[in-house]
Amino acid sequence: MNNKKHLVLLLFVAACATFVSFAPRFGGEGYHVYVNNKLVLERYGSQMDVVKTISLDEYSSGGQVTVKYFHCGRIGKARNIVIKDDQKKILKQWKFADVNEPVPAMNCPVKEIISLRKNTDNNTLNLYYSSSELPGGRLLAAFHVANATASRITP
Repeated sequence: MNNKKHLVLLLFVAACATFVSFAPRFGGEGYHVYVNNKLVLERYGSQMDVVKTISLDEYSSGGQVTVKYFHCGRIGKARNIVIKDDQKKILKQWKFADVNEPVPAMNCPVKEIISLRKNTDNNTLNLYYSSSELPGGRLLAAFHVANATASRITP
């Protein structure tokens, strides 16, 4: 009888450990990138080190790129979105006011991003985020700016 109690306790502990390992982690660091209100990139944790390329086109020039950055349950202060070329030269910077929303959206006009292509030797522009919590900044994605027909993500 005592062995059955131990076995039941062991199974209960194993089940709890299994459920906890699959539980969502609230308040973690991550970000979303939208083009014209369509989610095109979502990164959390170790995925944040993998940079994806987002294709922009002339047809989406009337829209916007929206970035939402999650700071481990805190609200980011002194937030910036920066576009840099391949030599990490700043081509454009947007500064955003401090707000009390948990995950405030930062919007940048696609037309302005596309216009920066003329300042580079190729069609790639890099999207960075920085804030007082992340002063060194983080590379979020690369934009490929060409005359494509749709905004999409590429590997």
